[in-house]
Amino acid sequence: MRAFLARPRTATLTTLRPDGTPHVTPVRFTLDASTGMVRVTTRARARKARNVTEGGPAARVALCQADGFRWVTLEGRAAVTDDPARLAEAVRHYTARYRAAPPAPLDLVVIEITIDHVLSLNL
Repeated sequence: MRAFLARPRTATLTTLRPDGTPHVTPVRFTLDASTGMVRVTTRARARKARNVTEGGPAARVALCQADGFRWVTLEGRAAVTDDPARLAEAVRHYTARYRAAPPAPLDLVVIEITIDHVLSLNL
């Protein structure tokens, strides 16, 4: 599973809008398996970031990477931060994984997901 998730692929991130409906968007992400932390960099104004922020400390998300009939979904609590040290860590991991720095808008934030549930098929 770790090898599958280490591939530099795009995944889908599902967050919940304030009205409870799902918002699904493609994202690039990094996984720190040693800490169970997933990071997604984005703009503070992006719907996914606003959904997490508006969800408060109970905000939950699901990130799914698929390849044909093989997939892994990582679920957990999420939070948005613009802390410079945490942003730098997210950018470092992203750059190592995708061999290029992520976009760097002025309102760059990182969605940090603490994984507490894993689902998979054919891995």
